Amino acid sequence: QLQLVESGGGVVQPGGSLRLSCAATRFPLDYYAIGWFRQAPGKEREGVSCISRSGGSSKYADSVKGRFTISRDNAKNTVYLQIDSLKPEDTAVYYCAARMFGVCVLSPGGYDHWGQGTQVTVSS
Repeated sequence: QLQLVESGGGVVQPGGSLRLSCAATRFPLDYYAIGWFRQAPGKEREGVSCISRSGGSSKYADSVKGRFTISRDNAKNTVYLQIDSLKPEDTAVYYCAARMFGVCVLSPGGYDHWGQGTQVTVSS
């Protein structure tokens, strides 16, 4: 079964940047569309970005457009989320998820496999 492992989270000041990674094992990642989601305490999990299997198309939530950039390197079985101009409201646990042979969607319900998450905290 596909396994996903996120990394790259941390504590950063407002305006800072992070690059999150989602590494896949046991299956080739190019079988899957990949989404990034986040969940803040007391809030529902929300989709922030997703990328198609080839990397040719991507989507972003309105709240992150222009600040987040998703990319993938199928040769390395890894998907990245570059996060710039971080805001305190970006504080959350960030998860990546995979959808086999599916299209890129921002709805959490459309994904079959999830990582364990990585914490991003934006604080001065």
